[in-house]
Amino acid sequence: MSPLHAVVIVAAGFVAGMMNVVVGAGSLVTFPVLLALGYPAVEANVSNTIGLVFGSLSGSVAYRRELAGQRARLLALGVPAAAGALCGGILLLELPARVFTRVVPILILAASVLVLLQPRLARRLAAHREHRAHGGIALVAGVFVTGVYGGYFGAAQGVILLALLGTFLADGLQRLNATKNVLALAVNAVAAGLFALLAVLHVDHVAWLVSLWIAMGSIVGGQVGGAFGRRLPAPVLRVVIVVVGLSVSLVLFVRWK
Repeated sequence: MSPLHAVVIVAAGFVAGMMNVVVGAGSLVTFPVLLALGYPAVEANVSNTIGLVFGSLSGSVAYRRELAGQRARLLALGVPAAAGALCGGILLLELPARVFTRVVPILILAASVLVLLQPRLARRLAAHREHRAHGGIALVAGVFVTGVYGGYFGAAQGVILLALLGTFLADGLQRLNATKNVLALAVNAVAAGLFALLAVLHVDHVAWLVSLWIAMGSIVGGQVGGAFGRRLPAPVLRVVIVVVGLSVSLVLFVRWK
């Protein structure tokens, strides 16, 4: 790896770390960069997942004040998120990429629309039934499916998680964003652990130096993104999420058409 490639990867990790904390589409920066530098798709995806775990941890620490009082919620939703990630990681290594490339843009587009309509949907849900403390079985199922997606690819999983959390939980958007960061951390950590274990067992899809450079950039980016994202008013944050989600969906529709 040349010094220039290392700088490019660290810079991509920094941007991805910021995006993941604020919105959750950082892989759409690092993954294409790794492909452009010549890494095979599965190796790029796996190495990227491992590197961004540290950015997710950094972002969760940056949002620690908003996590106050959410321990029970995080435990209730973290388990299905982690279980889904394990399934998604296995699917990444076993299934052809075309299986998911057809559904990923549609999923991100639907999530973006859901974020946009979330305040109205939440009011209607509240009018007919009470919000449960952890969102009920529908949210648990949605978090599990998102975990599967996150373990497989993960780009914009934060957009999807925020859409689900905002629809089924009566709480402020910044607190839900903090919840999203921890759930994304759980997904990335489980998938990364699976990939690392397989690498030790010589089923090696990991470019460890790439993961290191991404980790370095994403740790700093997570702190910067946390400081920035926590200051955004909820309506502005919602607009940012929707714009990024729609942009990601459009890019993937064109790329994978």
